[in-house]
Amino acid sequence: MRVAVVGGGISGLAAAHRLRTLLGPDARITVLEQRDRVGGVLRTVDLAGMAFDVGAEAFLARRPEVPALLAELGLDPAVHPTAASATVRAGGRTAPLPGGTLLGVPTGAARLDALLSPAGLAAVAAEPSRPLSWEPGADVALGALLRGRFGDETADRLADPLLGGVYAGRVDALGLRATIPALARALDAGAPSVTAAADRATAPPAGRATPARGAPDPALATGGPVFGAVRGGYRVLLDALLAAARPELRLGVTVRALERREAGWRLVLGPTTAPEPLDVDAVVLAVPAPAAAKLLAPVAPGPARAAGEIELASSAVVALAYPGGVGLPATSGTLVAAGEPLGVKGVTHSSTKWAHLGDDGLVRLRASLGRFGEAATLQVDDAELVARVRADLAVLTGVTAEPVAAVVQRWGGGLPQYGVGHLDRVAAVEGGLPAGIAVAGAALHGVGVPACVATARAAAERIAAGTTAAT
Repeated sequence: MRVAVVGGGISGLAAAHRLRTLLGPDARITVLEQRDRVGGVLRTVDLAGMAFDVGAEAFLARRPEVPALLAELGLDPAVHPTAASATVRAGGRTAPLPGGTLLGVPTGAARLDALLSPAGLAAVAAEPSRPLSWEPGADVALGALLRGRFGDETADRLADPLLGGVYAGRVDALGLRATIPALARALDAGAPSVTAAADRATAPPAGRATPARGAPDPALATGGPVFGAVRGGYRVLLDALLAAARPELRLGVTVRALERREAGWRLVLGPTTAPEPLDVDAVVLAVPAPAAAKLLAPVAPGPARAAGEIELASSAVVALAYPGGVGLPATSGTLVAAGEPLGVKGVTHSSTKWAHLGDDGLVRLRASLGRFGEAATLQVDDAELVARVRADLAVLTGVTAEPVAAVVQRWGGGLPQYGVGHLDRVAAVEGGLPAGIAVAGAALHGVGVPACVATARAAAERIAAGTTAAT
């Protein structure tokens, strides 16, 4: 069995690992990666002598995929955050991030006094008594729903900073059904208001298990720490996946075309002046949606069109290290609401949030910049990005000290946008693939690492099942 995995990010490596498990030691698995390294939008760097993640920093620990993968690979269990709480910057001041919400959607228990104006609070209080017109199965822009039901302040000061950090997009462009599926289900089931739907979605589960696929669903939480991280950074997990999968790894290789053969598939690699064919029995595409659309166009036009409708956002992470005692607030960090005169969308006080990142006495933090449609804000050099982050940090925390180390990581087109109708697009991609082709990655059922691992396993199992059927 010869399988090509296109893309060496977490989805591609997890797919290669699962393929090795399913197909055995004799399978020829080739991982093709255009960059000079694996990991995709996961990257661990050295920040003042410590391994530090400048892509995703954590995963949802209440989903089973990553803890199970760590155990399967014989790695240390995940580490979890400290008890430090988060804050949000809104209306020109910093306040504790309120509890009692579902990803920024107020429940009946939400206490928003420190965040909203009297008018904003009145709008939230009035929502449960307002008539609600909802068509089961409908998908709407989350921002429009929140603005119509709770007013602009809830959307801008609460939901936008929470979801903007996840998707690098604005709440007005995100689809409800793909981003907060539990809320959509509660509305479908007849909740009389959005507040009531949020109450139902956050109620303790009654014997339900977290689904293997789909976006993280807070309604299915089963207790324990919400988030986890890999000690030593994600490169520990990436290296272990490579070692266990034992693929032929080819870095710096561009996959230009996918062609159907009488039996199996041909990938065309390399420059147009010197193309190289690679003939395989099956292919896993673990690449961003636009790249998947280009490769699928000649062999699966329907899925290609659907994948091509998924847009991407660019962002950047600036990681800084300071001497101890710089006076950083004892919180896990700050989310920045829409409309604030700041360039950062969030700052994580990493050595406070994760105790192991401050073991040597240094203070480490990371700031995120960039949202969908705002790529121009990132079109400055690294020194300017660092200067802008330091200026915002002075406003948010009062810290003006010179950092002892700085790392800038840019993520061009790093995050897919889950717009209205996203689930329909994904269904069109997955449902129209020819035999011997599978897809995986953040563009499908969630942008987090657990969701990527789940899509990778599903893709590998599709390929293996096809092999079994063929034999």
